[in-house]
Amino acid sequence: MQTNDTPAPQAGPELDEATLAWVREVFQCARTGDAETLERLLGKGLPPNLRNEKGDSLLMLACYHGHHDAARVLLEHGADPQLINDAGQTPLHGAAFKGDLAVTTLLLDKGALPDHAGPSGRTALMFAAMFNRVEIARLLMARGANPRARDASGVSAHDAALKMGAADTAALLA
Repeated sequence: MQTNDTPAPQAGPELDEATLAWVREVFQCARTGDAETLERLLGKGLPPNLRNEKGDSLLMLACYHGHHDAARVLLEHGADPQLINDAGQTPLHGAAFKGDLAVTTLLLDKGALPDHAGPSGRTALMFAAMFNRVEIARLLMARGANPRARDASGVSAHDAALKMGAADTAALLA
């Protein structure tokens, strides 16, 4: 705990351009699904929960971009599927939004909680419902997602589907 007479902790040294360039390359490996390079770097001690300036973890980027093998490697090295980015989303939210059934299944198999939500209260099922991802919605509900859950504004997955004109998921959730 800080008091008025306790100096604030000092920020760490700024990263040099070479280090910043290397970090950008690491995040690009996650975005492009370079599982082999990620495996090698993680084996040498790369933190699996490294995040960028938007709070996106390597796992979030791999999942959002549909890279199953890269996501698997990250999860096997301890990446946390529950990490929430600055937008209040987890990797499961990203996979549901994109409609990637294989990545969604992987995340659930590796411990992602189907109803985990950020400060907004939005769940992966709500994202699946909004974007008419019927198979994702079915999978999430089969794995325990609550179709009656409401976000911080009181909106349910069914409400979100109706608002977005996602007729198939609205019918599934009715």
